[in-house]
Amino acid sequence: MTFVTCPPPATDPHHAVHRLRTSRLAASAKPFVARGSGGGRCADCRLVVSHCVCALQPHPTTRAGMCLVMGDIEALKPSNTGWLVADVVTDTWAFGWSRTAVDPGLLALLADPQWQPVLVFPGEFVPPERVVTTLPPSGPGGRRPLFVLLDGTWSEARKMFRKSPYLDHLPVLSLHPDEVSNYRLRRSARESHFCTSEVAALCLALAGETHAADSLAAWLDVFTTHYLSAKRSVVLDRESEAHQRLRALGALNPEPRPTPAA
Repeated sequence: MTFVTCPPPATDPHHAVHRLRTSRLAASAKPFVARGSGGGRCADCRLVVSHCVCALQPHPTTRAGMCLVMGDIEALKPSNTGWLVADVVTDTWAFGWSRTAVDPGLLALLADPQWQPVLVFPGEFVPPERVVTTLPPSGPGGRRPLFVLLDGTWSEARKMFRKSPYLDHLPVLSLHPDEVSNYRLRRSARESHFCTSEVAALCLALAGETHAADSLAAWLDVFTTHYLSAKRSVVLDRESEAHQRLRALGALNPEPRPTPAA
C-alpha cells in the first residue's frame, strides 16, 4: 500500500478524510461506485445533490484533536461518520491502516509534544493497568488531548487494535455512556457499539467541550436524516427536531472558527 500523508488541517480547504478519500481513489485499480450514486453526489458532504447538507455544517471552536485510523475503504463510504468528525473538529487527521506498514505522518503526530494522545477502545479488551476513564488535567499552555479513533467495522477495529504495535504505548480511554447508540446508517450486532462520530462526541464532552460535542451529535442526526431520506425516497423534513437543534447550536457560535496557523 502506498501512503500519502495528510498535511495539517490548515494547509488545505478540504479536511483530512476528504484528502484521504482522494488519495485512496487515486491508488485504486478500479473506480469505487457507491450504491445510489447514479444521481450524482456532492463532493463535500457525499450526499446526493438534492439532499446536500453543506449549508448546515456547524463550525464550533475546539481545542481537542482527533486522529482517525481508518479501515481500507472507510473513507470511500458515503455512510462513513469519521468524515463528519473532520467536518466539525478543526484539528482532525486521517490515516489509512495497513497491517504491514505505518504512515510516518501518524508516528510524527503521536510524538508531537503539543498533543496528549489517548487511544479510545473498550476497556474489556485491554489489560487493566492500561485503561483510563478520565483525562489527566491540562492547564493553560498544557498538552491538548488527541483522541485516536479506530474507524471501521467492529471486526476491523479489533484487528487494528491487535496488530498496531505502534499504538501499544498509548493509554486506552474506555467510555461508558449511559445511553445506547442512535446510529441508523449501518447495522450493528450490539447496541453498545457506537459509530465513530458518536464516540468522538463522547470524547469531546469528556474533554469539557460540550458545545462541540452537542454540535457533532446534531450534525450526525441531520446528516442521517438527509441520507435516509434520499435512500428511502421519502420527503425530507427540513424543519425536523434535528434541524432545529443544529440551527440553535449554530446560533451560539455564529462566527467561522479561526484558521489555525500553518
